[in-house]
Amino acid sequence: MMRPHRQPSSLTPRHQPKRPLLPTLARTLSPLSPLSPLCLAAATCLLHMATPSVALAQEAQEALPELTVKAPGERAGGASIGGFGKQAPWQQPQQAEHFTDEALKDAQVQRLADLIKLDASASASYNAAGYWDFLSVRGFVLDLTHNYRREGLPVSGETALSLDNKSGVELFKGTSGIQAGVSSPGGLLNLLVKRPEGRVRTAELAFTGHRSVRTAVDLGDRFGAEQAFGLRANVAHERLHSAIQQSHGQRHLLALAGDWRLSPATLLEAEVEHSRRSQRSASGFSLLGDQVPLASSINPSINLNNQAWVDPVMMRGTTGTLRLTHQLGDGWQLQGTLGEQRLKTHDSTAFPFGGLCADPDYLLCDRFSPEGRFSVYDFRSAGESRVTRSADVHADGEGRLGSTTHRFSFGVLRTLARVDVPTASFNPVPGFGDISGNYTLPEAPLYTSAQNLRDERSTEFYLRDSIRLSEQWQAWAGLRHTRLTRAQTPSDGSAATSRAQENLTTPWLALGYQFMPQHQVYASWGEGVELPLAKFSTPAVPYANGGEVLPAQKSRQWEVGVKGQREQTTWSLNYFRIIKPEASSLFNGVDYDYAVDGDALHQGLEGRVRTRIQDYTFDMSAMVIDAERRGSAKPGINGKAPVNVPDHTLKMGHGWRVAALPGLNLQADIVYEGERTADAVGDVRIPAWTRVDVGMSYTQQAGSTQAITWRLGVSNLFDTRAWIESPTQFDHIYLFPMAERTVTASMQISF
Repeated sequence: MMRPHRQPSSLTPRHQPKRPLLPTLARTLSPLSPLSPLCLAAATCLLHMATPSVALAQEAQEALPELTVKAPGERAGGASIGGFGKQAPWQQPQQAEHFTDEALKDAQVQRLADLIKLDASASASYNAAGYWDFLSVRGFVLDLTHNYRREGLPVSGETALSLDNKSGVELFKGTSGIQAGVSSPGGLLNLLVKRPEGRVRTAELAFTGHRSVRTAVDLGDRFGAEQAFGLRANVAHERLHSAIQQSHGQRHLLALAGDWRLSPATLLEAEVEHSRRSQRSASGFSLLGDQVPLASSINPSINLNNQAWVDPVMMRGTTGTLRLTHQLGDGWQLQGTLGEQRLKTHDSTAFPFGGLCADPDYLLCDRFSPEGRFSVYDFRSAGESRVTRSADVHADGEGRLGSTTHRFSFGVLRTLARVDVPTASFNPVPGFGDISGNYTLPEAPLYTSAQNLRDERSTEFYLRDSIRLSEQWQAWAGLRHTRLTRAQTPSDGSAATSRAQENLTTPWLALGYQFMPQHQVYASWGEGVELPLAKFSTPAVPYANGGEVLPAQKSRQWEVGVKGQREQTTWSLNYFRIIKPEASSLFNGVDYDYAVDGDALHQGLEGRVRTRIQDYTFDMSAMVIDAERRGSAKPGINGKAPVNVPDHTLKMGHGWRVAALPGLNLQADIVYEGERTADAVGDVRIPAWTRVDVGMSYTQQAGSTQAITWRLGVSNLFDTRAWIESPTQFDHIYLFPMAERTVTASMQISF
């Protein structure tokens, strides 16, 4: 459930004594979980591997490989999240991108929200400083509970997901019924962890904007006879001191990954990471009555959450996986993976909500007053807990049936997700705030609003088949059957537990024709499932059916496209059509019901071209989308565009490897998003915006095994003022300004 900003720190000591690593991990991972001992065992194995014997130390000191200076990171390539293995982009009957960690660094990507500059299909949706990230793909917001993956396993996106120990990010676009049993139709986002890959020795000092400073270390090596053991450690600490007023904080990450080659056919891999982020969040602006305020009249550094009684948002998480891969022979492979994610969150904010909420019909409670005043709510949610556990076992291999060749993948995924959000405070504060940010209001810390205790368990059986029909023709088919049990209880015990048990089957089909070498035209059809959930009542928005589990809903997608690759150029052009059931608040004459209310139709064209011409690289993606609401009981929105969906986007990246100075690479990015709707009923539109980012990296050799990579970047080069997104949260319209010009710089030493 999307909620206003959140998180306290008054319940968490600001200064804690340092503790030994292993007991700390034990305390973090221990609570009643069958997978917790596995994660702890993985951490213990890693710590043992991190203590090499004298013999191992001598082996590590053998002849070191020559250092190879890397070219600029590839921005995209084949992605495994699509479900049919790692294929070249032109061979995939779907749209999926893979961005390496080097590409993310070169593009100044520091958080998931920054991915919008790398793909035209992705845009922002309620990305506040100091909070977790919301991404929208093909106009649909990715569900934080079901649309995020880590190493292919489900994780919650309701936290600060660190990129320091990630080797890359995969973005799948479209309905994902065969990749995930439950997910919204926008797509999937998968995080790939850095694994042992030989000798790695890097240290980095980075200035990440304004006065923020990050330090990071990445160490890895292989040990033992025939290099059977591998270990990699990532440590990062960042002091967050952004340009937004009163939004300072800090974060840190400790991550360990190891593997053990048990035999030539068997590999055991384990990894665990622990992260903590503490930072005061920044609230959004809104419409002023029926008008969009001029972005140039708003200082983007103003924080409407600037009240003395507001604590930082604290997000703490521990995540680990244990994976065993065994080669069965004849091209077949068996793999089993266990994963667990444990999150703790404390939330706190002076939440701006409406300017004329005294209006009995709430018609103007979704925006600020024309004068820029708004009501303020004291929101506090302490001790939120989220646990996701999963186990996946699958087999992959090739076989022949008659005259056709098949590449099979079949398996089972078991997932348990529990969300425990205690009763929270969401109380109106006497007085009003205003958009200047210069206001002082008293706190109102009464814990009066029910939140949720949610339990979700699913077992997913899946089968995927890639069928080679002939030299030119190929087909793909997938089927996933999900057995789902859900339960939700209000945290204050005001209502009985709402339960639902459902069996869902989601098919996916595609057909491709290779009309010339490395060029393919394809068509696909598939279904997805998502779980609408009635939100709990608040003083601002009361729901008669708050917390009720609603029936699962199916989305459907049709897609046709053409892809090609020739020498250094890859390109694609595709059309998609997605129909997704929508849930919203419906006024019943007394209060509100949260219910399924018609659907949304999103159809559009996507295109991408990536090419390298001598020392120049170009990466351009574009999307044109026609989105509309249909069948709603709300007056005035049918046939209108959904909120916060830009009608067209263009993302361009240009790199130049300067031949006259080897090691120097220059980068420029243009990010453009068209107009979007802020108020679907009133047809209020947010103007289009364009941002230009530039950067450079220079790698200088410092000996046969050492190098220093310098990076300098400027985001929003021309200091453009614009509203970058207009999401609706809790039935309230918000506007987030584009960040002011930001300079980043880093020095990375390889030794």
